[in-house]
Amino acid sequence: MHSIKELQNKVADIFDNKNYMAEPKGLYEPIQYSLSQGGKRLRPLLALMSCSIFGGDLDKVENPAIGLEIFHNFTLLHDDIMDQAPIRRGVPSVYKKWDTNTAILSGDTMFVLAYDYVTKSDPSFLVDVLRVFNQTAREVCEGQQYDMNYETQEFVGVDDYIEMIRLKTAVLIAAALKIGAITAGAKADDAKNIYDFGINIGLAFQLRDDLLDAFGDQKVFGKPIGNDIVTNKKTYLYIMAYNLANTKQKEALDTAFGFSNNEEKVKSVMTVFNELNIREVTEQKIEDYYEKSLSFLDAISVPKNQKEELYRFAKGLSLRNV
Repeated sequence: MHSIKELQNKVADIFDNKNYMAEPKGLYEPIQYSLSQGGKRLRPLLALMSCSIFGGDLDKVENPAIGLEIFHNFTLLHDDIMDQAPIRRGVPSVYKKWDTNTAILSGDTMFVLAYDYVTKSDPSFLVDVLRVFNQTAREVCEGQQYDMNYETQEFVGVDDYIEMIRLKTAVLIAAALKIGAITAGAKADDAKNIYDFGINIGLAFQLRDDLLDAFGDQKVFGKPIGNDIVTNKKTYLYIMAYNLANTKQKEALDTAFGFSNNEEKVKSVMTVFNELNIREVTEQKIEDYYEKSLSFLDAISVPKNQKEELYRFAKGLSLRNV
């Protein structure tokens, strides 16, 4: 069993020593730029952690773990275009630093690179790993489509939103954990439990992301605060605010959608959020998913001390401020 620090160092070694540059430079330079920004590198870390708790060989999970991280970054390149998000990890997004066409094509190439790494998995479990990866890649795209639909859809329910973030965010976190388990030869029940753990901690993770977009510190968070409000995203915060709002507050939220002045728009929506204690409401939902995730972690049939790092990691993930 390896410590989080040891695994984080291994992930850093894997990615910091990789060079993705090739010709034509205009295609690969944005890829190198994107993957060299660091970020949390959460998905490869979780794949390694999962492999480790089941006593697997970390070398066998390395290639699919790299593939998962490249795939994740591919989605970010395209997401930033769709969301018109100018900043990613505190630096200009690829489409801003280069242009939209470059970001699209470099992103497409990253998807191919991701698949290439995943297919380098050991033949003994390649089919199972590919099955998880392919399903997950499709679901992430489905989640992104729902996300775009909801920007213009008049009504979005809480359940609709939770399903969208399950697809867009949680399934990739869960897939990383399940792939790690598969490469270690874990039992089917354990692979399912660690996947379900990932789904719930992934939901908590995304709700925390929503919360930080409204209430975070831009210098720490690395993205402009209020971007979800500016782009009319119906996040959990917005949906709950609308559900709890009185007539006057509903009118304020409806009116804010039409504001062209972004600063005024964010201020108006945040006023309603604060009046309705939306921060506390969201914190409670995050706590609910965190507690549910622990029930699946408890059910995994390895000694509790071998899961200690995952318990600690889950808590840190649900309480993060970046």
